[in-house]
Order: sequence, then structure tokens, then C-alpha cells
Amino acid sequence: MPPLIETLELTKQFDTLTAVDHLTFTVAEGEILALLGPNGAGKTTTVRMLSSILKPTSGSARIAGHDVVQDARIVRHLIGHLTEFPGLYLRMRPLEYLDFFGELQHMPRATRCARAEELMKHFELWDARDRRLGEFSKGMRQKMALIRAMLHAPRVLFLDEPTSAMDPHSAKQVRDAIATLRGSGHTIFLCTHNLYEAESLADHIAVIRRGKLIAFGAPAQLKRDLLGLPLWQVRLTRPLNQPWPYLNGHLQIQAQDDISLSYHTASPEITNPLLLRQLQAIGADVLTLQEVPRSLEEVYLRLVQDSSGQSGNQ
Repeated sequence: MPPLIETLELTKQFDTLTAVDHLTFTVAEGEILALLGPNGAGKTTTVRMLSSILKPTSGSARIAGHDVVQDARIVRHLIGHLTEFPGLYLRMRPLEYLDFFGELQHMPRATRCARAEELMKHFELWDARDRRLGEFSKGMRQKMALIRAMLHAPRVLFLDEPTSAMDPHSAKQVRDAIATLRGSGHTIFLCTHNLYEAESLADHIAVIRRGKLIAFGAPAQLKRDLLGLPLWQVRLTRPLNQPWPYLNGHLQIQAQDDISLSYHTASPEITNPLLLRQLQAIGADVLTLQEVPRSLEEVYLRLVQDSSGQSGNQ
């Protein structure tokens, strides 16, 4: 199956400033890609080109096989787009606002009305349906902008900081909605500074800096590539009072005391059961044996630590 999103040497220049620099990547249908990078890295510019809002200077991009320049009108109907700072028509009420955008997407009236009600109830805005949008809080407006982007069930949803300004409950509603969309075959392109959000939702992570793609892969793959072998730790119920089992060099020991041992191993499926058997043989009671969690934040900071000289674009 061909990728739903594909870019080839995608580039955008503003006078002498290269905002996006020869980006090449693909996203399969039904996947979530999280695009990460410092402020000014080129994330928003990338999304605007993929959404047929900005024309690339060079290179190309396709959505479901449609060129974002030559087939811009088709692309705009295939996608939903939540910008970081969404503008709403504040004098309108929610249902008339959504009806207006549903009509722009050529949705039948009955369908757009039913869809608007469904989404407003899901995001707990139905009781505010008679209020004007100008009376909504910032978090409520963010929800309305997300509903607008989701209204026509787009094949690709571009989300720029979707949980910005939301309380924890509302942010979880949005994350759950994103996961549900992915499960129903929709493709999500997520720009976020929330690394927990990216790690918990995304199938693949792309990191850009100064417009260039500097990393692309699944979160677990990036951790292995950037941080090395996973770190394991075994803890005992009481002090060992003798040397830890050596295991003929299978363990790369990082830290130890008389009650815990931290180590790397290239083959935990072999090493861990062997270590447990040897500890049992010497009468040690194991409390826990677990992989020490490593966050996407560690990977991200490793990648972008040399951030001096960033351009000011987005």
C-alpha cells in the first residue's frame, strides 16, 4: 500500500532564509507521526506546505497520491487542520459555526448536524451550544477548533499543539480522540512540544532542526540508536552479603550495591532468566527485575543539544 503522506526533498525558502531544507519522509495510512523540534525548526512551515497553504520552493509532497500544489483543492478536502493559534468566528454560536464549515466541505446538512452534535457531546461542549464562541474559555475554544478540524472525518489530520491551554481532563479527551481516529484508519500528523504526548501516541517520531530532518523512527528504535542498550535493574528483598553473579561477562554493570544491580545486556531474553536462576541458587530473594524506563525527552535533548544558531522561522 502506498504511503498516505510522502515528501521528497521538500524545501521552503523565504528570501535568504531556508525554513524547510530538503525533507524526505513517508507516513503510512492509519499511523501517527509526531513532528518534534525547537521553536523555529520549521514544523509549522512543513505543515502549511502539506496542507496546501504554502507552496514549496522546491521538492514535492503528496497526500493520498495527490500533489499538494497541483491538486491543492482536493488535498484541502482530504485533510483537517488544527493550527496552534486557531481563529474562530467569535460572534457565531457553535452549531452555526460548525454548520458553516461542514457546508464548505460539501457535507450533507443532516450529516454535518449529526456529526457536530456527536463531537460536541464527546468534548463536553453540548451544554454550551447556545453561547457565542466569544464567551468560551481558551480551552473551550481549542476544543471547538479541534471539532472543526475533525468534522468531516478527514483522512489526514494535522494537529499543531492540540492540547495547548487545556486542563488535564480535556487534554486526555483529546489524546483519546486521537487514538480513536488512528484506530479507525485516519492518519495523524502531530506537532507538539509535549514529549509525553508524542511518545504515548506516535508510531514514528520525526525530529527537525533548522529545517533539516535529523532523526526519524519509532520511539523504541530512537532510544536504542541514541541511548544505547536498555538499562536493567534487579533489586533484592535483603542485602546479598556476597559478590553478585558474574555471568561470564554477559552483563555490562553500571551500578551495584548489596541490594541492587544495574546493568546493560545485549540479550536480556537469555541473560535475565540466567541471572534469576543464579540468584535463586545462592538463596537471594528477588523483589523486582525490570527495565529502567528511558524517556523520549532524553532522546530529544541528545538530538537538539547543539541548538545554537537556530533560525527564527517556523
